[in-house]
Amino acid sequence: MSLIHKGDCLIVVDVQNDFCPGGALAVAEGDSVIPVLNVWIQRFRQMDLPVVYTQDWHPINHMSFVDQGGIWPPHCVQHTWGAELHKDLIEDGAIFKKGFLPHIEAYSGFDGALDGEGGDSLNTWLREKSVSRLYIGGLATDYCVKATALDGVKNGYEVILIESGTRAVNLHPSDREKAISEMLEAGVRLLE
Repeated sequence: MSLIHKGDCLIVVDVQNDFCPGGALAVAEGDSVIPVLNVWIQRFRQMDLPVVYTQDWHPINHMSFVDQGGIWPPHCVQHTWGAELHKDLIEDGAIFKKGFLPHIEAYSGFDGALDGEGGDSLNTWLREKSVSRLYIGGLATDYCVKATALDGVKNGYEVILIESGTRAVNLHPSDREKAISEMLEAGVRLLE
């Protein structure tokens, strides 16, 4: 495990029932990230460092859904089992909901707001906590994890991807590799 210290924050991306086996948009072996991320969560909390969770929180008419012209089946619909964080994931931190407006995609955690619409943005919250480096894991490597990592770099943070704590959708077989290459090219560091 990498050396973590003051100024670091762990971001756990979208480890929700709908992205795990049995969910509406299950990522293959999505639940296998949970034991890995739980170790990181415990370590961060033992050191009194912040942990953030992102949560897809879609209205039933969200633009990403097939019925609205999007590419995804309905998933992570507000106030449903599918939108809940997985029961085996240690939950000990702030939750940033995203995708709660029907007409905004919101893959990135930086598109989210603390506890939903009207709350502080993730970037505002991180700045208030004097965070300078982000460790990121969760679901899925090729969508919300990638978007969050890239936005982290754009917002001036050092970003480390916990590769063993991610899984990809892989609509195309090489999507995971392409996403990791794109993140590395942007300056994200990889932690296996």
